[in-house]
Amino acid sequence: MDCDRSKEILATYRLQLGPDLTFDRVCELLPYFRRLGISHMYLSPCLKAAAGSMHGYDVVDPSEVDPKLGGQEGFDRLCQVSAAFGIGLVLDIVPNHMAVAGRQNPWWWDVLTKGIESRYSGFFDILWDHPDLSVNGKILLPVLGDTFKHCLESRQIQIRRNGQELYLAYFEHEFPISTQSRADFLQADGGVSASDASIASINADPERLNRFLDGQHYRLAYWRQANQNLNYRRFFDIHQLAGMCVEKEDVFTATHELVLKWVNEGLIEGLRIDHPDGLRDPALYLEQLRKSAPHAWIVVEKILEPGETLVPDWPVDGTTGYDFLNRVNGLFVNAEGERCLTDFYGEFTGQETDYQEVVHAKKQRVLERLFSSELTYLEALLENILRQWPGFGTFRPGDCRRILSEVIACFPVYRTYIRPGTGTVGSEDRAVIRRSIASAMRRQPDIPTSAWRLIMDLLRLRQFGRIESEFIFRFQQLTGPVMAKGVEDTTFYCFNRLISLNEVGGNPGEFGTSPDTFHAFCRDIQSQWPQTMLTTATHDTKRGEDTRLKIDLLSEIPKQWIDAVRHWSRMNAHFRSNGFPDTNLEYLMYQTLVGAWPIESDRLVPVMLKSAKEAKMNTSWTDPSPIYESALKTFVKKVMGHAAFTVDLSAFLEPLAWPAVVTSLSQTLIKCTAPGVPDIYQGTELWDRNLVDPDNRRPVDFDRRRQLLAELDELSVAEILKRHAEGLPKLFLMKNVLSTRRHYSKAFGTEGAYRPLYAQGMCADHLVAFMRGGQVVTLAPRLVVSLNSDWKNTTIELPAGHWKNVLSGDYFGGGKRKLSQMLAPFPVALLVREGVIP
Repeated sequence: MDCDRSKEILATYRLQLGPDLTFDRVCELLPYFRRLGISHMYLSPCLKAAAGSMHGYDVVDPSEVDPKLGGQEGFDRLCQVSAAFGIGLVLDIVPNHMAVAGRQNPWWWDVLTKGIESRYSGFFDILWDHPDLSVNGKILLPVLGDTFKHCLESRQIQIRRNGQELYLAYFEHEFPISTQSRADFLQADGGVSASDASIASINADPERLNRFLDGQHYRLAYWRQANQNLNYRRFFDIHQLAGMCVEKEDVFTATHELVLKWVNEGLIEGLRIDHPDGLRDPALYLEQLRKSAPHAWIVVEKILEPGETLVPDWPVDGTTGYDFLNRVNGLFVNAEGERCLTDFYGEFTGQETDYQEVVHAKKQRVLERLFSSELTYLEALLENILRQWPGFGTFRPGDCRRILSEVIACFPVYRTYIRPGTGTVGSEDRAVIRRSIASAMRRQPDIPTSAWRLIMDLLRLRQFGRIESEFIFRFQQLTGPVMAKGVEDTTFYCFNRLISLNEVGGNPGEFGTSPDTFHAFCRDIQSQWPQTMLTTATHDTKRGEDTRLKIDLLSEIPKQWIDAVRHWSRMNAHFRSNGFPDTNLEYLMYQTLVGAWPIESDRLVPVMLKSAKEAKMNTSWTDPSPIYESALKTFVKKVMGHAAFTVDLSAFLEPLAWPAVVTSLSQTLIKCTAPGVPDIYQGTELWDRNLVDPDNRRPVDFDRRRQLLAELDELSVAEILKRHAEGLPKLFLMKNVLSTRRHYSKAFGTEGAYRPLYAQGMCADHLVAFMRGGQVVTLAPRLVVSLNSDWKNTTIELPAGHWKNVLSGDYFGGGKRKLSQMLAPFPVALLVREGVIP
């Protein structure tokens, strides 16, 4: 049967499935989720993933349910039990890539065995005719821990036999023998089965083994060559994840058959599409998906940079909510603290304080270090194109690479969505190209203007053919990974002015969101994407939602914060070793402690190590510095064991404890009542002090949450607030708001109007207020440190009617009302107009 879109998606709850959270465990928890007010469980990928996967994004077989989660039988039980509780299912799917985990992926194994003759050779985005002759017609496999010559001569690469099967082994890695090589080997060995003696003879002779390896459809290589000569598209810079050609009908069918079967049977009602920007033609893919799942709720993990909008003709319901996350977080950042914090950041760390300059430098760095193979291929395509154009004689050797590097580094968004096949270039894409090239020209003034004009014409489809189309598609598939790795996975760990702004889809160069800006954003969402997802925490966020908000509070007390950091740095100076760690990372650590306190060393140390590696300044994943990392670990442990410091830190944080509670309640209320579908990341119905992955994937204590939820009905509002350290106010708020959403579903639905409301008085700017559907009013304080729980003479005009605060039970008539009175029983308010049919 078709999925019934009339069953509204009121609120989703994201679960990270894994060994500790299988399908059967989710079945046990469904009564809790139903009582909390969740309408749909939002599941991480559940198709068969690589062995040891902790997240499911490394799928090896899309035709099978992951047995680690309970397999098909477990999935069927979950569908039955969730339907019995009236809870729908939303599934996260991964169309862009698959894990190439040896024989675990039968398609990849077949390609390695048969090469371009494999029926699956077109499934993966492989450049079989790569200009590098060493990999032309083969697949480069960068899996060796040393040079190929060393591994060969030290006999680390060997032929193995298992019964009738011959294969190559390199430590735990296994690779198939080509059909022709196996036939030649058996013929030379004089039988139908290879003898152990013949195998041993070849294994003992590096020259013979090398000739044998030449007959394979792949070339084993040192892992560092992945960024230089790789000839298959990856997910970002992860060579273990190979890009798929999902735009091809047979690939789409093979990778989506099982999921679409579930959708069409009504078992799955919504789909979350991972990384659509990696696809060759995202619009084509989404059109195929919508045609195959016409009634499904579909949201895309699309990172929208400030000022960027979701492509209007994509047949989806919206994004996964990073745009909302950064807008709502900005409400709790005091713009008046920007100058002070910027000046101190530069003084304390000696780092560049111009965010855009940092972004440009880091994008240039990752482009050359991580994506050199992709850039080299683009350079070759560009040179071939431009040789046919008038004016190519003005180009000097290396100009094509310089132009490409500069334009990509200046790109202000993840990618454009030009469709050469249809000749489509949208107005927003034209503006992005014009802006990028103008910025690049200013940075490279010695390149002739005529050269830039040629690039502009190429990217805007002034004329094109097959090779031009290929260039544009590849260019668009490269700008996104460079943005992701250069900004989110490098700059966000280097530019540490206020790290709560360093969030996926965010722009740390923007300091705060005004209520008017937020209202304009919400009106746009309601009019264009009323069923988009609203999130404040995900498996990919750098910090938990409450960790982030606690750090936001520092923008309200910049002078106190600066004094504290100076004092702490002097206090902990003797724990440093030869200047390690650097003050930039030390500054990040103090902010991390503010957001996540109390935290144990065994959580903080790996987070700080990851931050240092991602920053790529003193150590990195590919070029680790044992000396620096050892000094960093020692520093963190000694600081955490320094009683005088931890006592002083606790004293500094004590006045922020209640403002952090109020700020969290405000954000939660706004998320659950703004236009769109609120999503709750697992466990965040209580305080979310998580840090970056894998910290935010730790098992959630659902038993404790069930216990607390059961207690709520027996507690007064005052008793709930008194137990705020346990997270009870947040749980209480979420339960009541989600119940209100269900009861007043039309007010929160696609037709429910969004109307900003404004306070009057001395503290008017400390309130975010709006009305939904003429029936429900949200009152949420902001910048509460400086508010200091004193609303003074501030009032708000309620529309005519009889209003009930569902959080306190108080009643109010229409007209001017004092906020000090309305928000006295509970820090935020949700009012419903009684006597109106929901």
